[in-house]
Amino acid sequence: MRPAFDAPEQAVILIGGRGTRLGALTKDIPKPLLNVGDRPFLDYMVENCVRFGFRRILLLAGYRGETVQRYVAEIKGRMRADVVISVVIEPEPRGTAGALRFAADHLEERFFLLNGDSFFDTNWLDLMLAVAPMDPVAVMALRRVADTSRYGVATLQGNQVVGFSERGDCAAGLINGGIYLLHRRILSSLPEEGSLEREVLPGLCAQGEVRGRIHQGFFLDIGIPEALALAQLEMPKRRYRSAVFFDRDGTLNVDAGYTHRTGDLEFLPGAVAAVKRINDLGRFVFLVTNQAGVAKGHFREADVLTFHAEFQRQLRSAGAHLDDIRYCPYHPDGTVAPYNRSSGCRKPAPGMFLDLMSAWPVDAEESIVIGDKQSDIDAAQACGLRAELFTGGNLDEFIAPFLGEGHLKGQTFEVPSLACSAINKKITRD
Repeated sequence: MRPAFDAPEQAVILIGGRGTRLGALTKDIPKPLLNVGDRPFLDYMVENCVRFGFRRILLLAGYRGETVQRYVAEIKGRMRADVVISVVIEPEPRGTAGALRFAADHLEERFFLLNGDSFFDTNWLDLMLAVAPMDPVAVMALRRVADTSRYGVATLQGNQVVGFSERGDCAAGLINGGIYLLHRRILSSLPEEGSLEREVLPGLCAQGEVRGRIHQGFFLDIGIPEALALAQLEMPKRRYRSAVFFDRDGTLNVDAGYTHRTGDLEFLPGAVAAVKRINDLGRFVFLVTNQAGVAKGHFREADVLTFHAEFQRQLRSAGAHLDDIRYCPYHPDGTVAPYNRSSGCRKPAPGMFLDLMSAWPVDAEESIVIGDKQSDIDAAQACGLRAELFTGGNLDEFIAPFLGEGHLKGQTFEVPSLACSAINKKITRD
């Protein structure tokens, strides 16, 4: 069942902890800004926020907050124009719950909350599927691991989290993946200072206000030196993903003839499920479409943007999303200047595909193009991509055989926990 509201466009990231378990590494810099590979760890989080369609990113900082401000000033120069990133700095340490309460005036009605020192490579928007019909205060992304001794642990009955403890033992269980879909109603449960995991979530579970979704994607928490060392190897290569490039009209949605009105958007059977399936597998999903109607005067380029915004809105509310979109408004027989010209982006030319592969870390060898016209196939072949012609039917059923469930090498990788010892059990979170 789809929720009765749109997926939030605000992502809030907790980055205020001191990172004391990392010793001198965090003396002058917050843990999420430590370099992992060739970039700050926080970059991976922000990149995923943009992928999933979050247009407003709020960083809740504390320790060394001035370095976070410098980071934001630098990253704004390479952010998409429609993405706003801002910072709230707490004057003194308040804990994760206190930091959220301190930022109350900046929180929207519904928002995603992310732990800034962990990375869970899963379909964040899948949490939307757990909100109907009860609309709980919180939905959590959970992950099953063999050793829960370093993490918050949830007890799940159906999709309801009926119990939560700040730390597990050496047994297997469901851990907190550090991704939440929250309603502002949580503010009434937040102390001015304290821990979200220790002081808030257990009470909300007792009130029946927490739901959970189990995911088994790549998970990494950089809170200890061993995990940070693994991050140096794993995080850079995890950015590279295979992709599915979809044509639009006649492949994902009904082709109404120069389709551009939002009221004419009708997804073809299995289209939304197909996009979500690919999202759940961790692949990129791109939309690549010729829009000659702009050049021929049937509609404006602004109408294309509005239509695509509605496209994304409906997908996101169903727990799916497009990572990026390319469209070509040009045609040599057009009547509207400056669109009446030939273009290397117009299929069967490969320009839009090449542009996406230069903008995103795409594993081209494992990627595929799905379209309903020979021009889609020709464009794919022109840049060395595999292509399949969709001639109708259920798109999800059509594409499933080309994907496979195990295409993500090491998808169930998890950081080896420290030995279950008395010392390990005494470790507390920053």
